[in-house]
Amino acid sequence: MFLAIEGVIGVGKTTLARLLQPMFDAELLLEAFEENPFLSDFYADRRRYAFQTQIFFLLSRYHQQRDAVPLALSHGSLIADYTFEKDALFARLNLNGDELVTYDRLHAALAERLHEPDLIVYLRVSTEVALQRITQRDRSYERDMDSDYIDRLNRTYEGHFASASTQVLTVDTSRLDFVRSTDDLADVASRIRDALGIPPFQPALPFQREPSR
Repeated sequence: MFLAIEGVIGVGKTTLARLLQPMFDAELLLEAFEENPFLSDFYADRRRYAFQTQIFFLLSRYHQQRDAVPLALSHGSLIADYTFEKDALFARLNLNGDELVTYDRLHAALAERLHEPDLIVYLRVSTEVALQRITQRDRSYERDMDSDYIDRLNRTYEGHFASASTQVLTVDTSRLDFVRSTDDLADVASRIRDALGIPPFQPALPFQREPSR
């Protein structure tokens, strides 16, 4: 099983991936976004640094998925906190003209070589709640996040997953708290199992020693 979790900035993708990992006995693939040297500059001046930021992310995500996904699936299941297609959504929001054409050609060539997820869990959230969660986690380069940018990104995600070819499970997280509520987490895990056709989790019975004769 290759499960990928997607959604707008601050929705809780990495948190949910970590929580689901032991429940599905899966390996974990986390996006290495902090390695991008252009990211803080991008948030300060998106127009100037958009192309450098997108190309770095594209190549980084490609190399990570090319190497990690087949290896993990040869051992068992894998849960990722992003999809390769994610990069193209950001590019269409931040690039235009020749830069976007160049990016799209490179993305299309690289995407053909990668393994697609069996299921994408799309975590839907309102822009207002997303901004609250971004504020709560308090990353330095996100402190001046533009609410209009998050709203546009949110609408881009909605449009993409409304017509996605891969199987998508949409989970509205605006009123969920799968960190503090075991019921909320169990509900998400159950919906994932249903979507993939996996039987419900059954805890192992305690070992009982046979009586001596």
